[in-house]
Amino acid sequence: MIAPLTIVPPPSYLTPLPVSPISRPTDPDRSVTQDALPLAAAPTDDLAAAFQIEGWPVRGRLVRLGAAIDKILSAHAYPEPVAALLGEACALAALVGSSLKFEGRLILQAQGDGPVRYVVADYDTSGTLRGYCRFDEAEVAAVSTGFARPGAQTLLGKGVFVMTLDQGPDFDRHQGITPIEGESLSLCAEHYFAQSEQVPTKVRLAVGQITGPDGVEAWRAGGAMIQMVAGDAARGDTADVWERSRALFATLGDDELIDPTVTPETLLFRLFHEDGVRLEDARALAAVCRCSQDRIAAVLASFSGEERDGMVEDDGKIRVTCEYCASVYELDPAGVAAA
Repeated sequence: MIAPLTIVPPPSYLTPLPVSPISRPTDPDRSVTQDALPLAAAPTDDLAAAFQIEGWPVRGRLVRLGAAIDKILSAHAYPEPVAALLGEACALAALVGSSLKFEGRLILQAQGDGPVRYVVADYDTSGTLRGYCRFDEAEVAAVSTGFARPGAQTLLGKGVFVMTLDQGPDFDRHQGITPIEGESLSLCAEHYFAQSEQVPTKVRLAVGQITGPDGVEAWRAGGAMIQMVAGDAARGDTADVWERSRALFATLGDDELIDPTVTPETLLFRLFHEDGVRLEDARALAAVCRCSQDRIAAVLASFSGEERDGMVEDDGKIRVTCEYCASVYELDPAGVAAA
């Protein structure tokens, strides 16, 4: 059994969401407002956004992934359960990473002794996202024979869930580690926040394939998160409101999170229409890998000449495949040595 270990990141790294009274519009179709951008300019897909329920001491975030997650999951021939696990990781990384108020990265990783050796999702605060899974195909097939799709604990086995905050080379990384629990990474995230920050949190993640008008299937993913704001002299006890929030949040369906015809405003209206809800700080997300010819050449240059000689193929070239995006780079050994 793996004992929990936590290195707590400073709470100031998470952007606080305001809990201020908001006037609820009388028109139910406008009961969800968008403050960060003009309504016409706000993204409706491949986005991360905060939301605030009117007058409630609860903060929330919403992520919708369409073309971005399809690009990530289609880069490799992942078995369906593995693709779903990676989709969860990417949605969760965007949920948590989009709340950071520094420039940098959030790296979410889970690794264990199961059929999936590890899954990693890398979110950059510029709004870019990438992810990758390493797995044993035969072992995944062996645990995928039942009716239900195998989840996180079945695929990863005994292991750890890790979130790393990276502000760049001039700062120390901050890392939180908890055991893998449950069949969804959402349970790992809830345990992480309860343990490392003592913040009651509920997370919902969904991944699936949707058939478009052209008959082509494409991957989609979505995620939502709510967190309780602690009571104080001004707010009083917030426990009752949190219980109500949890009850409403529990009605959120997987199909709503990934349905491209359900806009973020519509989804939030369905959940919290009685009180009104504000959508804030919507930002676009995109699948972008940071690999490049120069980066690959720099990595190869760190090897000895003898080691690079062993990488040369029959045609005299060195070829390197990026694990994230599957791009193949072809390099001349002499050029790498000169660099």
